[in-house]
Amino acid sequence: MTAGLSAVHLLGFTLVMASGLLSGLRWLGAILIERPVSEVMSAASTALAVGCCISIATGILLVIPRAPGAAANEFFRAKMLLLTALLAFHVIQRRRAARASGAQTATWVGALGLALNLALALSASAFILLE
Repeated sequence: MTAGLSAVHLLGFTLVMASGLLSGLRWLGAILIERPVSEVMSAASTALAVGCCISIATGILLVIPRAPGAAANEFFRAKMLLLTALLAFHVIQRRRAARASGAQTATWVGALGLALNLALALSASAFILLE
């Protein structure tokens, strides 16, 4: 049961990471420059929403048996904090993208988004590997 939940949790995590990578690289102007930022952010937001729903549902089921230990784990707390920050960042930047025109890029937005995604991936990996 745990293996199956972990596999589905990883699928959700993959969607979250892919959405962050897609939107971050678009803001940097590295990919899909012929597409408006708002269009790319819309697709990334869909992937992020689906990935978060999957990750949250399976994550709750995975952590319930060991909730006290997970809550005390600094990597788990960092993972939750970074996930919250990434979601807030994505919502704010989606609103910004809706106001952007054409192929406008903002390198700091892309760089910060990619850094948040990398930090989330590292903290999630550390939680699993160093627990």
